[in-house]
Amino acid sequence: MARKLAESTVARIREGMLQRKMEIIDKVDEREKEIEDALHAEAAAERVPDPTTAEGGTLSYEYELLRQIDAAALAEVHKIDDALAKMKSGTYGLCETCGEPIPMERLKALPHSTQCVSCASGSRT
Repeated sequence: MARKLAESTVARIREGMLQRKMEIIDKVDEREKEIEDALHAEAAAERVPDPTTAEGGTLSYEYELLRQIDAAALAEVHKIDDALAKMKSGTYGLCETCGEPIPMERLKALPHSTQCVSCASGSRT
């Protein structure tokens, strides 16, 4: 039989996930604004980096790398949203694969976990 997490535990984990979500969104928004400002400053100075030059290629690469980092961060936001939805439905903390409870240590380390350690590692048969 699956264990039911205490409401106080769920509330504490929910609060942590909401805080993490806001931190990610704020950081992504800030970085996107910095990239836009940099691009506008370069355009205003009529110094738009030519991607065929070393400087232009480096800047383009850096902007793209930052956008990829932001995409990964936003993927974490989606996982957090999914975990919050599971909290509402009462299925939070249960492995999506085997239905067994996800150990509390795993939920503390990775609150948006969807699988127990065995299923996540592929060792469960």
